Amino acid sequence: MIEYIRGILDELTPTQATIEAHGVGYLLNISLNTYTALQGKSEARLFVYESIREDAWVLFGFATKQERELFLLLISVSGVGGNTARTILSSFSAPELAGLIMDGNERMLKTVKGLGAKTAQRIIVELRDKVASIGLQAVSPSGGGTAPAVQNSEIYNEAFEALKMLGFPPAPVAKTVKAILKDEPSAPVEKVIKLALKML
Repeated sequence: MIEYIRGILDELTPTQATIEAHGVGYLLNISLNTYTALQGKSEARLFVYESIREDAWVLFGFATKQERELFLLLISVSGVGGNTARTILSSFSAPELAGLIMDGNERMLKTVKGLGAKTAQRIIVELRDKVASIGLQAVSPSGGGTAPAVQNSEIYNEAFEALKMLGFPPAPVAKTVKAILKDEPSAPVEKVIKLALKML
């Protein structure tokens, strides 16, 4: 399995990126969020999902591991294929999509082209708990947050992963870390973890 491809960014469109690595050009299907992350770069590293079928071998590329994890969760839902998942991830950022799923916001999910009410409901029901385990900051697409500000995302992610490795369940960890960073936005990761250990 290909984990990621790093190389020269040879071509870039809003839906595809071609990365040349060791003389081989890899064509990867990408979301608009990944396209935005790659703009202006001459070199890139994309995390990869391989879709191998009888009639085709298709590569999907992602700027972050979390976007790829969301993609994998989406395609695990009946009725959601690779292209539909990519469209969903082009419509919302990864934190926004996590927020929609965790809040059960079917109305906003249905605004994605080709996504019906039943599929939107399935995504929410099947992925709500799983999305919490990724550790994404969940924010609403309108910009209102249910999580710390963007500048705290690195501290949030580090604290979340550390506490998860210590054996705490993901959902309470996410809630606790968000609460701490809301009260103390400038707290270093060590302090966040110590405070969370007292609260969990």
